[in-house]
Amino acid sequence: MGILFAFIALICWGVGDFLIQKTSREFGKWIALFFITFIAAAVLTPLIYKDLFGLFTDYPALLILMLASIVILIAALFEFQAFIDGKISVVEPIMAFEVAVTAALSFIIIGERLTGLQILFIVLLIIGIFLVSTKSFHHLKKIKAEKGVWLALFGTICMGITNFLFGIGARETNPLLINWFTSLFLAIVSFIYLITKSKVRQIFKDWRKDKSLIIGVGLIDNAAWIAYSYSTLYIPISIAIAISESYVALAAILGLIFNGEKLRKHQFFGFAIAVICAIVLAIITPE
Repeated sequence: MGILFAFIALICWGVGDFLIQKTSREFGKWIALFFITFIAAAVLTPLIYKDLFGLFTDYPALLILMLASIVILIAALFEFQAFIDGKISVVEPIMAFEVAVTAALSFIIIGERLTGLQILFIVLLIIGIFLVSTKSFHHLKKIKAEKGVWLALFGTICMGITNFLFGIGARETNPLLINWFTSLFLAIVSFIYLITKSKVRQIFKDWRKDKSLIIGVGLIDNAAWIAYSYSTLYIPISIAIAISESYVALAAILGLIFNGEKLRKHQFFGFAIAVICAIVLAIITPE
């Protein structure tokens, strides 16, 4: 089941990121963030309300959910700003290393043990994701001088921490509860931001403009997070994030098909590595 949920997360994140890009370009990142998180909070509330009574007396679990909410917000803000300040060709490859951050935390904090073969294929998979994300090596030669690099690096670290906290939170509470809690937190924060920018009316205008896109991205992206959270109940967090993060390869192919983007030879090579490694990890990982 863990492997199945990880592959569901892979597919949903691949499609979800493609739709998030489209939604952000059409409505702006803050309105897109509000729609995605509000939909999750609204849909999940009837499914988790019974769990709320015990949550506020379970202080360790509540602390994990609060930390996950704060860290994912920080990660999102830094990654958004990195894309604004820096070149995508430099920022995206850096973000490929969040798998390594999540795996390292899983090993250091909760003592997850992987076989040598699993570690090898996780490393190869990270290389594959890096290659798919790297449109050109030219910009990487002067990476220290590029704007947005440190923002991207910090955002990557925070997202790696987020992945780890979602895994721990899903185990301490349940996958639906942690996704509801973090989504509600982000929806409230983004709504407050939109109020300060006098953009509340814009929310309703954008909703009427393209309901199907908003509902689609909200359901698919949140399905990815829920599936990933469920996968961590059955398999190591390191394996769950390694497989699901291969969505970068799927997103690249979707961009190729629907946006007419061109992939270079090294990107196709990285795509092949990522797909093969994800499949091999699924085969060699017992549940």
